[in-house]
Amino acid sequence: AEARALLTKEPAPQAVPVAQLPMKVAEVALNTGPHSSCGLATAGFRTAKYLPHEWHEHHHGLTLEAAVGCEQAERCCREARSLARSTAAAAQHAQQHSTAALGQRLQDIHFWKAELQKEIEDLVAETGLLAAQKVRLERALDATEMPYAIATDNLQCRERRQHPDLVRDQVETELLKEAELIRNIQELLKRTLMQAVNQMRLNRDHKEVCEMDWSDKIETYNIDEKCGRYNNQSTNIQFHPGSVKFEESASTPETWSKFSHDNIYRAEREKLASVNLRALIDSILHDVSEDLRLQYAAVNEAFAKRCEELEDAKHKLEFHLKNTLKEIGDQEANIAALKQAIKDKETPMKVAQTRLYDRSFRPNVELCRDPAQFRLISEVEELTESIESLKKKLLESEQSLRNLEDTRMNLEKEIAVKTNSIFIDKQKCMAHRTPYPGVLKLAGYQ
Repeated sequence: AEARALLTKEPAPQAVPVAQLPMKVAEVALNTGPHSSCGLATAGFRTAKYLPHEWHEHHHGLTLEAAVGCEQAERCCREARSLARSTAAAAQHAQQHSTAALGQRLQDIHFWKAELQKEIEDLVAETGLLAAQKVRLERALDATEMPYAIATDNLQCRERRQHPDLVRDQVETELLKEAELIRNIQELLKRTLMQAVNQMRLNRDHKEVCEMDWSDKIETYNIDEKCGRYNNQSTNIQFHPGSVKFEESASTPETWSKFSHDNIYRAEREKLASVNLRALIDSILHDVSEDLRLQYAAVNEAFAKRCEELEDAKHKLEFHLKNTLKEIGDQEANIAALKQAIKDKETPMKVAQTRLYDRSFRPNVELCRDPAQFRLISEVEELTESIESLKKKLLESEQSLRNLEDTRMNLEKEIAVKTNSIFIDKQKCMAHRTPYPGVLKLAGYQ
């Protein structure tokens, strides 16, 4: 307004910017006319001067240029202030969006971190449970040593039985089955123990993978949390021109989440395998303990039945031995009676033969075959026949006595064999089976 007030002539309205106005070419007026000077009087003065209207135009142009410059400066200031406000708002908006993105990223990291931590805790707990099952397997494997030693010792003890009791009976069959069962169980427990060790190693390996991922998530979470706390009033911020770039090894959000998802998936798979293995170990130990106790009962039942058979056979043999001894005594008395009977026949034989001998000296016609002679001859023949029959019966009785003696010896030997077999089965084998481990010990609980 002050510029306009100082103008001597009202300028024309400026519809076109100054920069687009055509340049005015000033024409120099020649000193001709009534007011021109020439000659020596004008020597040393300008021959060409601005005219008044040129001075006014020049003055008007300067003021106009100043006014336009001020107006342009004001417009530039307004635009600068508007741009500053818009850029400040844009920067604040961008910073808010970045902070929100960092917050969302923190939520994502926290989610996967929590999932990894839960998986790590589950793997640690599962590995501990599997380690307890491994201890049960080791205890059960150690507990099978005593039954195997008992079975082999029973078999070796029964080898000391004497003939004819050295027979492959039901007891030996059950003992062989027990020894074979224990060997198979030991092999099964060893294989299962190796599976448990390998599964524990796999659990620890996947736990370490998850722990490394979890550790990276923790570090990243701390970094992003620190970044999220930065603001315009922070004192530890500075320029990092080279940071505005993507690393060549950087992952994408899809590969980043897939990496943690795959780690958790593999850990879950191993955890499920560990759970199934624990269930299998429970089943194996339960079946093993039941099978061993059932076989133990079958062997004991076979021993009891065999001992009952042996004792019954021994009682029968003792009964027959008792009868045999009685028969031997009766036969000895019978033999003594037969000998006495034979001896008792000697005197009548002497009497009869003496009578016949003396009557053979009868003279002449008195040597007659009278009835007395026939009677004496018949008596001698009867006595001879009786003595022969008694001697024959004596031989038979003596042979019977020898047979009874042989039978007595065989019975006594057989009774000794049965006594030895009963001692081996009852006192050695069955007594040795008393400390057989219980179900809890065979199942690995003790």
